[in-house]
Amino acid sequence: GTGNITGCATALVSGGPGALFWTWMSAFFGMATIYAEAVLAQHYKTTVNGHVTGGPAYYIRAAFKGKLGKILATVFSVLIILALGFMGNMVQSNSIGDAFHTAFGVPKWIMGVLVAGVCAFIFLGGVQRIAAFTEKLVPIMACFYIIGSLIAIFMNANQILPAIASIFVGAFKPQAVLGGVLGVSIKEAMRYGVARGLFSNEAGMGSTPHAHALAKVAKPQDQGVVAMVGVFIDTFVVLNMTALVILTSGVLGTVDANGELLSGTALAQAAFNHAFGSFGSAFVAICLLFFAFSTIIGWYFFGETNVKALFHGKKAARVCYGVIALVFIAVGATQKVSLVWDMSDMFNGLMVIPNLLAVLALSNIVAKFAKDDHTLTGE
Repeated sequence: GTGNITGCATALVSGGPGALFWTWMSAFFGMATIYAEAVLAQHYKTTVNGHVTGGPAYYIRAAFKGKLGKILATVFSVLIILALGFMGNMVQSNSIGDAFHTAFGVPKWIMGVLVAGVCAFIFLGGVQRIAAFTEKLVPIMACFYIIGSLIAIFMNANQILPAIASIFVGAFKPQAVLGGVLGVSIKEAMRYGVARGLFSNEAGMGSTPHAHALAKVAKPQDQGVVAMVGVFIDTFVVLNMTALVILTSGVLGTVDANGELLSGTALAQAAFNHAFGSFGSAFVAICLLFFAFSTIIGWYFFGETNVKALFHGKKAARVCYGVIALVFIAVGATQKVSLVWDMSDMFNGLMVIPNLLAVLALSNIVAKFAKDDHTLTGE
């Protein structure tokens, strides 16, 4: 989604180049966390009305028996609906709107309505067909983005080593980078690095287990390895491409025509424009459209799974959720970048708590799978 492009850019502006170091740290340890999430999602998945389902709401109940388990599972379900189905998808549509406004001059509200309209079609019944299309297209777009990024980086090859140095210096002495132009502290570098890393790879958030539960694998630990690889590619490959394009281009810390500091999608586009001219903005906009759109579909599904868990699959609840989600998608495209990201960060942080409490409580189960090659089911 947008975490690897827009999220990376906002992290560099809010936390300086050093934020990337803390993003790496969160992703490194996050690979262990997401391994546990995927293993537990596989182990505690179940079948409801003939359909396989799973996720934190199910393994939280297994971790904490009785009322406590039900309460924590309910809290998690409510938070993920707010964090991803509503706030998170605002970020996705906001990035699309911002990118197309910068690249092609399309009013943000028009992009918001268009994205919401296509999403409405998908949510009403075209999910499997569109998902099959995006799962083939997005890997191609990811390769396209990586190739474009590498070209941009090597066009500024003499700035690669200074850029890498600024990441390590900025992690511990932010004011020493860019002469203190961004005015950030170690606390801010760490905060935004971890927050944007979380948004990028979702390790520990409790979102991806919904998808991992549906995978068909011989053993739960097999899916755990797949989840780890996903985090690695997400953060250590794709996100780093964006970061190095921005840092080698020298656009970090520059302002727009209104005198405001370039941030978010606009900053990423300015960095690619430095290498590709005006085509850079279009390149980022097209990549973001596919990345963000596929994420909207996934996050809507994660939210819907928890709506079903909360309201026992009642159709009216699912319809209400869908309508509200579409409103947030449409409105999100018109809001300020900082507003939608701050709201998303808050709810992302909250939903992590009940999920990680369950992961810790069930760590002995994860250890059994990891060490003893178990194929336990239903424990």
